[in-house]
Amino acid sequence: MTEIFETRSPEETEAFGRKLAETASPGDIICLNGELGVGKTVFVQGFSSGLGITEPVVSPTFTILQEYREGRLPMYHFDVYRIEDPSEMEEVGIDEYFYGDGVCLIEWAGLIAEMIPRGAVRILIEKDPKQGDDYRRITLYRPEIDEERLRMNR
Repeated sequence: MTEIFETRSPEETEAFGRKLAETASPGDIICLNGELGVGKTVFVQGFSSGLGITEPVVSPTFTILQEYREGRLPMYHFDVYRIEDPSEMEEVGIDEYFYGDGVCLIEWAGLIAEMIPRGAVRILIEKDPKQGDDYRRITLYRPEIDEERLRMNR
Protein backbone atom coordinates (compact mmCIF):
# COMPACT_ATOMS: atom_id res chain seq x y z
CA MET A 1 0.00 0.00 0.00
CA THR A 2 1.38 3.41 -0.96
CA GLU A 3 0.42 6.60 0.85
CA ILE A 4 1.53 10.15 0.16
CA PHE A 5 1.82 12.83 2.83
CA GLU A 6 2.86 16.46 2.61
CA THR A 7 4.58 18.52 5.27
CA ARG A 8 5.36 22.21 5.16
CA SER A 9 7.88 22.58 7.99
CA PRO A 10 10.53 20.55 9.81
CA GLU A 11 8.14 20.43 12.77
CA GLU A 12 5.46 18.78 10.62
CA THR A 13 7.99 16.24 9.28
CA GLU A 14 9.03 15.49 12.86
CA ALA A 15 5.37 15.15 13.91
CA PHE A 16 4.82 12.68 11.05
CA GLY A 17 7.68 10.53 12.37
CA ARG A 18 6.29 10.76 15.89
CA LYS A 19 2.85 9.59 14.71
CA LEU A 20 4.32 6.66 12.77
CA ALA A 21 6.18 5.53 15.92
CA GLU A 22 2.86 5.08 17.73
CA THR A 23 2.23 1.87 15.78
CA ALA A 24 5.83 0.56 15.75
CA SER A 25 6.45 -3.04 16.76
CA PRO A 26 9.59 -5.08 17.44
CA GLY A 27 11.18 -6.15 14.18
CA ASP A 28 9.90 -3.18 12.17
CA ILE A 29 12.35 -1.90 9.58
CA ILE A 30 11.91 1.57 8.11
CA CYS A 31 14.02 2.48 5.09
CA LEU A 32 14.52 6.20 4.49
CA ASN A 33 15.62 7.57 1.15
CA GLY A 34 15.91 11.04 -0.30
CA GLU A 35 18.52 13.61 -1.21
CA LEU A 36 20.85 15.26 1.29
CA GLY A 37 18.99 17.72 3.46
CA VAL A 38 15.42 16.52 2.84
CA GLY A 39 14.73 15.71 6.46
CA LYS A 40 15.52 12.03 6.98
CA THR A 41 17.14 12.75 10.35
CA VAL A 42 14.31 15.13 11.29
CA PHE A 43 11.89 12.28 10.64
CA VAL A 44 14.01 9.94 12.82
CA GLN A 45 14.06 12.54 15.61
CA GLY A 46 10.28 12.63 15.56
CA PHE A 47 10.09 8.84 15.47
CA SER A 48 12.39 8.56 18.48
CA SER A 49 10.27 11.05 20.37
CA GLY A 50 7.20 8.95 19.56
CA LEU A 51 8.94 5.97 21.16
CA GLY A 52 9.65 7.99 24.29
CA ILE A 53 13.36 8.47 23.66
CA THR A 54 14.52 11.72 25.23
CA GLU A 55 18.23 11.76 24.43
CA PRO A 56 19.34 13.83 21.41
CA VAL A 57 19.23 11.98 18.11
CA VAL A 58 21.81 12.84 15.48
CA SER A 59 22.63 11.09 12.24
CA PRO A 60 25.28 8.38 12.78
CA THR A 61 27.00 9.23 9.50
CA PHE A 62 30.50 8.34 10.68
CA THR A 63 29.59 5.51 13.08
CA ILE A 64 26.93 3.83 10.86
CA LEU A 65 24.81 2.87 13.88
CA GLN A 66 23.45 4.58 16.97
CA GLU A 67 21.42 2.59 19.50
CA TYR A 68 18.73 4.08 21.72
CA ARG A 69 17.27 1.81 24.39
CA GLU A 70 15.34 4.10 26.75
CA GLY A 71 12.00 4.22 24.92
CA ARG A 72 9.00 1.94 24.57
CA LEU A 73 11.08 -0.10 22.09
CA PRO A 74 14.81 -0.06 21.36
CA MET A 75 15.57 2.01 18.25
CA TYR A 76 18.52 1.25 15.98
CA HIS A 77 19.38 4.22 13.78
CA PHE A 78 21.59 3.43 10.80
CA ASP A 79 23.10 5.87 8.33
CA VAL A 80 24.75 3.93 5.52
CA TYR A 81 25.69 6.94 3.37
CA ARG A 82 29.42 6.38 3.81
CA ILE A 83 29.65 2.62 3.36
CA GLU A 84 31.60 1.52 0.33
CA ASP A 85 30.30 -2.04 0.12
CA PRO A 86 27.09 -3.53 1.54
CA SER A 87 29.15 -6.36 3.09
CA GLU A 88 30.34 -3.78 5.65
CA MET A 89 26.88 -4.08 7.18
CA GLU A 90 27.52 -7.74 7.96
CA GLU A 91 30.42 -6.63 10.16
CA VAL A 92 27.98 -4.45 12.09
CA GLY A 93 25.74 -7.50 12.56
CA ILE A 94 22.79 -5.95 10.76
CA ASP A 95 20.76 -9.19 10.72
CA GLU A 96 20.76 -9.26 14.53
CA TYR A 97 19.17 -5.81 14.51
CA PHE A 98 16.70 -6.67 11.74
CA TYR A 99 15.39 -9.67 13.64
CA GLY A 100 15.86 -8.27 17.14
CA ASP A 101 13.65 -6.67 19.76
CA GLY A 102 13.63 -3.14 18.40
CA VAL A 103 12.89 -0.96 15.41
CA CYS A 104 15.48 -0.25 12.69
CA LEU A 105 15.53 3.08 10.87
CA ILE A 106 17.96 3.17 7.97
CA GLU A 107 18.96 6.40 6.25
CA TRP A 108 20.16 5.91 2.64
CA ALA A 109 18.70 2.39 2.70
CA GLY A 110 18.86 2.18 -1.10
CA LEU A 111 22.62 1.67 -0.79
CA ILE A 112 22.02 -1.70 0.90
CA ALA A 113 18.74 -2.59 -0.82
CA GLU A 114 19.74 -6.21 -1.41
CA MET A 115 20.10 -6.74 2.36
CA ILE A 116 16.72 -5.31 3.37
CA PRO A 117 14.02 -7.86 4.22
CA ARG A 118 10.91 -7.79 1.99
CA GLY A 119 8.52 -6.66 4.72
CA ALA A 120 10.35 -3.37 5.35
CA VAL A 121 8.50 -0.07 5.19
CA ARG A 122 10.02 2.26 2.61
CA ILE A 123 9.84 6.03 2.85
CA LEU A 124 10.96 8.51 0.21
CA ILE A 125 11.23 12.14 1.26
CA GLU A 126 11.39 14.71 -1.54
CA LYS A 127 11.58 18.47 -1.86
CA ASP A 128 9.63 20.52 -4.38
CA PRO A 129 11.10 24.04 -4.68
CA LYS A 130 7.88 25.25 -6.34
CA GLN A 131 6.05 24.50 -3.07
CA GLY A 132 8.57 26.37 -0.87
CA ASP A 133 11.83 25.57 0.93
CA ASP A 134 10.21 23.61 3.77
CA TYR A 135 7.75 21.59 1.71
CA ARG A 136 8.26 17.82 1.75
CA ARG A 137 6.43 15.09 -0.11
CA ILE A 138 6.67 11.86 1.88
CA THR A 139 5.83 8.67 0.03
CA LEU A 140 5.24 5.77 2.39
CA TYR A 141 5.16 2.23 1.03
CA ARG A 142 3.99 -0.51 3.39
CA PRO A 143 3.91 -4.03 2.01
CA GLU A 144 0.44 -5.38 2.76
CA ILE A 145 1.59 -8.94 3.17
CA ASP A 146 4.94 -10.65 3.04
CA GLU A 147 5.09 -12.48 -0.32
CA GLU A 148 6.91 -15.40 1.32
CA ARG A 149 4.09 -15.88 3.83
CA LEU A 150 1.55 -15.67 1.02
CA ARG A 151 3.30 -18.47 -0.90
CA MET A 152 3.47 -20.68 2.22
CA ASN A 153 -0.30 -20.40 2.74
CA ARG A 154 -1.21 -21.65 -0.75
